[in-house]
Amino acid sequence: MIPEDLYYSEEHEWVRLDDDIATVGITDFAQDQLGDIVYVELPSVGDRVEAGTVVGELESTKSVSDVFSPLSGEVVARNEALDGGPEVINSDPYGEGWLIKLRPVEDDPTASLLEAEAYKALTSD
Repeated sequence: MIPEDLYYSEEHEWVRLDDDIATVGITDFAQDQLGDIVYVELPSVGDRVEAGTVVGELESTKSVSDVFSPLSGEVVARNEALDGGPEVINSDPYGEGWLIKLRPVEDDPTASLLEAEAYKALTSD
């Protein structure tokens, strides 16, 4: 399932824009590849992040994977609920399993991101 109303990075993060705030998470494809997520490391509120750079880490029963920021901006929220229940990323990656919220600095934050059809093509065999 690839929601049509989101934007995607080639590193398998999704972005939902609400006015001047971008919510970021990992895609269903990514969580499926990772397996059961057991630990999440995220940036702190107030941190400045650059598009394409590592901003966190997801540890699963299979591996440890970097989380990349799809946008440049300031972290305005982190999903604190994941500290005690990271498995929600597996069960609801596009909802309660979001990772961070950013205030993007780009004039057009979605310019370098993929729309749903392009992401679907990237992830299909």
